[in-house]
Amino acid sequence: MKLIEQQGLTPRQIVAELDKYIIGQKDAKRSVSIALRNRWRRLNSEPDIRNEIIPNNILMIGPTGVGKTEIARRLAKLSGAPFVKVEASKFTEVGYVGRDVESMVRDITDIAVNMVKLEMQERVKEKAKKIVEDKILDILIPPVKKRSSTTHSSGNEVGFKAEEASDDELNERTRERFREKLKNGELEDRKIEIEVAAKKQNMMQVFGPQGMEEMGFNLQDMLGNMAKGGKKTKRTMPISEAREVLLDQEAEKLIDHEAAVQEALERVQNQGIIFIDEIDKVAESSSSGGGGKGGPDVSRQGVQRDLLPIVEGSTVSTKHGIVKTDHILFIGSGAFHVSKPSDMIPELQGRFPIRVELDSLTEEDFYNILTKPKNALTKQYQAMLKTEGVTVNFNEEAIREIARIAAQVNSQVENIGARRLHTILSSLLEELLFAVPDDIGSGTVDIDKSYVTKQLAGLVKDKDLSHFIL
Repeated sequence: MKLIEQQGLTPRQIVAELDKYIIGQKDAKRSVSIALRNRWRRLNSEPDIRNEIIPNNILMIGPTGVGKTEIARRLAKLSGAPFVKVEASKFTEVGYVGRDVESMVRDITDIAVNMVKLEMQERVKEKAKKIVEDKILDILIPPVKKRSSTTHSSGNEVGFKAEEASDDELNERTRERFREKLKNGELEDRKIEIEVAAKKQNMMQVFGPQGMEEMGFNLQDMLGNMAKGGKKTKRTMPISEAREVLLDQEAEKLIDHEAAVQEALERVQNQGIIFIDEIDKVAESSSSGGGGKGGPDVSRQGVQRDLLPIVEGSTVSTKHGIVKTDHILFIGSGAFHVSKPSDMIPELQGRFPIRVELDSLTEEDFYNILTKPKNALTKQYQAMLKTEGVTVNFNEEAIREIARIAAQVNSQVENIGARRLHTILSSLLEELLFAVPDDIGSGTVDIDKSYVTKQLAGLVKDKDLSHFIL
């Protein structure tokens, strides 16, 4: 795992990194940090035992808005691993119209291929820059066609005279002058005409029996390849924009696409993380009775049965090649309000041996969420209003009051975790956000407890509170 190897992150350090963005949930962080480090341990173990070490998939159980998805997303960013988040409720049993569970493996493979290609393009960027510079010069000052009979003297001769110079020499000197101007950024606004590939529109979506969806995309790619080279359009744009377009085109040409696909497949199979959200929605509630027969529950157990081989380890055919899912890490997640983990079929329960219960957020957690993370909501609003020349300061009492109201509302109505803070801060700052910049052009605004109490008085008094539920 490249980034983990570079940073040498231990489980304790992984938890410390997650703490920068997620408050609380120590047990969940410990479990995912161990799972991540175990992947590094497997890849560095003896070859004869390496393939026998299988990942321990994790099942996260907890109410909405407590950080289940955020933990998985931050974990993937931290490791640099291919990551995809899927909703279990969107899948249907084989034979029904909809997406089959194998599509999650195809999705993560596509993500990995794009990720590897971008990394390869970064490696060849310097070489591509030189090619792009020559291309732009060719457009600005087209090179003179060389004549075999012409013999010309060096442009570095002492006493060079323009009137006696050949066309080649004059052209070369002009190109060098323009090259210097390009490097100095003097020609950024000059417009040039370049050829760009016409954008392919994804107009084909196939739902049907297993494999048909993949066949649809293969057909689309085949038709796209047939038309390759023929569909190009000319566009006029400033050199600053043209350079970026040409850089992408040249970097794309310089990379080895076959090697990129092979590296991506390897990365998916050894480092991929698939986060299956809302897994409780495909579990049969013991209170519903009838074993899920009829009605909208008809394919729930079918989805669970289809998930079994994928999670346990099977071979999935994708448009990039065969992917083995034996060493992909699966993280299941669900609130399990209506159903329980034991309502899942026993075989699927066995595929998620590590179970972590995430705690509901307390008033103190809300206070920490508003102050400690790098991307805290208060910091986000401060950054947005700073663009208008307005500085917003939240004092400690105000933040404590916001946290108290969030905990109170969550306890009285539906508990939606940290998402409640979005509702409350939106209501709190609505008047200010509307007044800037028309009424408040610049200056400093202090948010104290009295301001919070005044702005959120209606929210606290309303016993129904249904209007404020997201």
